Amino acid sequence: MNLLNYTLKYLYFTLLAVISIWAVIFYVRMIAEIRDSLDDGLENDKMLVIQKVAHDPATISRAGFNEHNYAIRQIEKDLAKDRKDDYRDTMMYTLNERDLEPFRVLTTAFKNNNVYYELKVVASTLEQDDLVRSLFYSLLGLYAAILISILIINNVLLRKIWIPFYELLARLKVFRLDQHLNIATTTTNIKEFKELNLTVSALVDQSVKAYGNQKQFIENAAHELQTPLAISLNRLELLAEDQTLSETNIESIDKVITTLQRLARLNRSLVMISKIENHQYGAVETVVFNDLLRTIINEYQDLAEVRQVSLEFEDNGQFSAMINKDLAAILISNLLKNAINHNISEGTVKILVSQSGITFINTGRKEALDTQQIFERFRKGSSSKTSTGLGLSIVQSIISIYNFDLNYCFNDSHQHIFEVSIKH
Repeated sequence: MNLLNYTLKYLYFTLLAVISIWAVIFYVRMIAEIRDSLDDGLENDKMLVIQKVAHDPATISRAGFNEHNYAIRQIEKDLAKDRKDDYRDTMMYTLNERDLEPFRVLTTAFKNNNVYYELKVVASTLEQDDLVRSLFYSLLGLYAAILISILIINNVLLRKIWIPFYELLARLKVFRLDQHLNIATTTTNIKEFKELNLTVSALVDQSVKAYGNQKQFIENAAHELQTPLAISLNRLELLAEDQTLSETNIESIDKVITTLQRLARLNRSLVMISKIENHQYGAVETVVFNDLLRTIINEYQDLAEVRQVSLEFEDNGQFSAMINKDLAAILISNLLKNAINHNISEGTVKILVSQSGITFINTGRKEALDTQQIFERFRKGSSSKTSTGLGLSIVQSIISIYNFDLNYCFNDSHQHIFEVSIKH
């Protein structure tokens, strides 16, 4: 849900609550005004009837609701003294409607020629059910009209006002640090959007500079570390060929060479992860993984034979995706190498490819791996001295950049399964 509709949702409910409360207050006030007006009219009718009786006593005998809006009957003095003006709502039968209708009645007492009388004066009033129904439909129409007006204003006026924001958002979506370009902003007179444009532009400039510095640092670090490591390894290998050295010295040199080789692999892996996470592998293309898998499987055939692991490839459909070709090769290589290195003697690695993805199935340790830790850096599933513990971390870094899913499971046949697929 976009921001405009999100705010409108709360506006609709707020309007509904406000209009409902206002309707109740309006109804109560309107009923009170109607009753006050009717009571004033009844008070006036009462005075007219009393004056009429004073001038024409025969009016008492002609009184009655059948012919007039008042009725008079004689009462005792004690009852008349305690009687005060009493206004009430009642129901009376009417000939035109042929049903009981609401009336307002005033009951009072007066004296004429030392005789006390009770006087009732009535006036027709509104049917509250009809009033409530009419008010409900009127308010419903008002609410609908307000909502339609808000929607029109939102989609015509407010959407135009938010154009600079949406244009900036669209540019941010396609912006890439490796292009070394500043982000363009839309000219606007709105203060908040101006501040947003300035803030985003400054942030992007800083990010581009930081990216350039980090890229340069990674390249320098990779070069400065790999060069002395390579020189040291070459010198140690030459030293190990010296026939005058004792066997103990040669073993010590061999251990140092092994350590330096592992350090060199670790350095390459860390540099690779940094480059991946900093999007330094920019160019993407449609990569057909079927062909790539055949090439990489052939490259790792010798390693599989040394490990006494058989490789099986099953092509059930073409799997292709938009990805950097080098990263695609690194992704497949690391998953295949992981399946071979963490296998058992005379084990198997099955690679299944289909239109939906690639599945690596390998034998190995007879217990499931910890899915919370297998993709962490320097987390090794074995005690191998040659492993850096970064293979699956590199895979995870590549997966996180592109629209892929990587799932792991352990089946009843004690097989470890890694499945790469495109997110839906």
